[in-house]
Amino acid sequence: QEAFILRLYRQKNKQGFIKAFTDNAVAFNTGFCHVERVMRNLFVRKLYLWPRFHIAVNSFLEKHKPEVVEIHVSMTPAMRAIQTSVLDILNACLRELKRYNPALEVEDLSLENAIGKPFDKTIRHYLDPLWHQLGAKTKSLVQDLKILRTLLLYLTQYDCVTFLNLLESLKASEKAFGENSGWLFLDASTSMFVNARARVYRIADEKLNQKGKGSEKSDVKKENELKRELVLESNPKWEALREVLKEIENENKNSEDLGGPGQVLICASDDRACAQLREYIIAGAEAFLTRLYNKTFGKDEKAEELWIKDRKAVKSKGNARPDTGPQAKKAKLTASSKQNKHKKHQDRTIIQMIGKTEEEKGEQLEVEDNKELSSSQESIIEETIPEDFHVNLSSDCYYGIFKNPLTIIHPLQGCSDPYALTRVLHEVEPRYVVLYDAELTFVRQLEIYKASRPGKPLRVYFLIYGGSTEEQRYLTALRKEKEAFEKLIREKASMVIPEEREGRDETNLDLVRDAKPASASTDTRKAGGQEQKSVQQTVIVDMREFRSELPSLIHRRGIDIEPVTLEVGDYILTPDICVERKSISDLIGSLNNGRLYTQCISMSRYYKRPILLIEFDPNKSFSLIPRGSLHQEISSNDVTSKLTLLTLHFPKLRILWCPSPHATAELFEELKQNHPQPDAETAMAVTADCEILPESDKYNPGPQDFLLKMPGINAKNCHALMNHVKSIAELVTLSKDELSKILGNAANATQLFDFIHLTYKDAISKGKSKR
Repeated sequence: QEAFILRLYRQKNKQGFIKAFTDNAVAFNTGFCHVERVMRNLFVRKLYLWPRFHIAVNSFLEKHKPEVVEIHVSMTPAMRAIQTSVLDILNACLRELKRYNPALEVEDLSLENAIGKPFDKTIRHYLDPLWHQLGAKTKSLVQDLKILRTLLLYLTQYDCVTFLNLLESLKASEKAFGENSGWLFLDASTSMFVNARARVYRIADEKLNQKGKGSEKSDVKKENELKRELVLESNPKWEALREVLKEIENENKNSEDLGGPGQVLICASDDRACAQLREYIIAGAEAFLTRLYNKTFGKDEKAEELWIKDRKAVKSKGNARPDTGPQAKKAKLTASSKQNKHKKHQDRTIIQMIGKTEEEKGEQLEVEDNKELSSSQESIIEETIPEDFHVNLSSDCYYGIFKNPLTIIHPLQGCSDPYALTRVLHEVEPRYVVLYDAELTFVRQLEIYKASRPGKPLRVYFLIYGGSTEEQRYLTALRKEKEAFEKLIREKASMVIPEEREGRDETNLDLVRDAKPASASTDTRKAGGQEQKSVQQTVIVDMREFRSELPSLIHRRGIDIEPVTLEVGDYILTPDICVERKSISDLIGSLNNGRLYTQCISMSRYYKRPILLIEFDPNKSFSLIPRGSLHQEISSNDVTSKLTLLTLHFPKLRILWCPSPHATAELFEELKQNHPQPDAETAMAVTADCEILPESDKYNPGPQDFLLKMPGINAKNCHALMNHVKSIAELVTLSKDELSKILGNAANATQLFDFIHLTYKDAISKGKSKR
């Protein structure tokens, strides 16, 4: 909450300066006067814009620009066919979405925007306010768009086996859950599945020729159907990357003039892509893809091979075929894997394996012939993986490959620190950067990095698929960056900023706390309307709640907040009022895992007025009960049923429904009126296991909970009973008349007396008579 911190800072310090920086101009492109509202919350008056096309920026970066080598990689025919199919399906889903929701902006639902990264946020921005009113078809289309965009990313970023695995899992989930996505039945979908399978395997021609033969050869037909010839199409970018690494290695051999070999930094989209690249560079494409295939699709094939083997054993030796079975195939592949390993060790200069002696290399080439096929393929990777080495970097997301020269793979996204890659760039100081996936923000970082080190060489290899959605996404990001800066320039020209915006004097209304309206009435009966000296209101807030907006709004209403670590509750308004705040997602999750039940037990035990606050997101609509789904009976999966059971179980619990954090802050102020202020030390001392109740000297919470579960005992008569009876043992000795006097109700006394003194035989006979 930067705005809250800056408001506190400006209230205490009128002379200090505030400067804010951002490298995300596109974020200001949404909403009305977004940049002006941000400047108001930051208490700044001046706006400086430095786009890439600014004369000063452009001239300086052009003087010190890095050497860029663009490599446009051609997609394989199967990849192009899959991309065309996915785009056709995507276009069909967009047309359906427009037909069901005519109010949506047509410009934002274009195919160009659909393949961009912010498209999900754009769709949710339009549909969130009326999400609970949408039909199942629209929600299904939104989910389909997300899946199709994921398919486009998988096509260019990962290998053929991973892509096919995703497709098959989508088809299997549709069958398992009975969800009917219309795009699975389009012709483009069939083409996509056919080409995705063709990249991984193909069925032998013999099978096609035997389809028309008689039923007497059904066993032969079944056997041939189970045979697949692996194709395992390699990713075209992999070969381009290997060529780049060869070129870098050759240049490093003659690099004495530049001070020795240069460091290499390879940047891919995420952790998964980085791990795949590392394994490919170390083991090669064939071994890596074979291992992936055996891991995902090979399990079923092993079972099928065993079935074929058993069928062959039953047949006579005269019908036995030449040596073309799985064992021969296994021996052939094992021998080829030996050759590949020997070839790989001959090529060791390309991928200089670290920490390997000649004896170890010789040992790696020895493979037993009787090993299983899958284990021999996995051993290729395991034996060629270099020893782990540690590089002292601030980021923990990198993948080290070689020590000399230092070669590191780092993801562009997914790190806990958004600037981890920038820090690694300055720590490693690479001479060669390989941009495996196009990312505009990192390109800008590379330009600034080279300009800040004008004397040192930097070469950037830019790998991108020509004519692909990846290239279109990059070009769209360039265009949107330029349009965002142009919009900001126009807004700056028409922006009106008041003089008191910086808050250096008392005229800034944003710094005023507890501003009373001019229409507020004054009680003239008390000292002739003179202003009474009031007690400063205080709310104790759990430290974890400062991630939300509510503490800032409470402070703005003139209430002091005291941050502490609370085990019971989130907000302590008074010594008796404890509030547990839940957003909608937290509420559903806590109801499902039972955590809310435990929290309500603690609040009810230690506070007289426990409150469950359910807070809505003002930017999203929410309906507790979907349209047409109101049930008469309690369901274990229904949120309303669980809330009903919660209120029945905790009679003292109160539920507050608040549409926004602003309404919550106003409600807190009203609840605190004419009540004493809470004590922070007392609130911190309350834990789930402590017994610092007002009644702790008299009552034990364990037997008290047990007592409340007995028939005839409720919250009203429980304390009267505990005041007269010291223990459960003494309770058992009381007569019905004594219980009636203590409880003040003969019916409750009869229920409790019968419950205590009813024998097991009488209980069984009573139950049978009721049946």
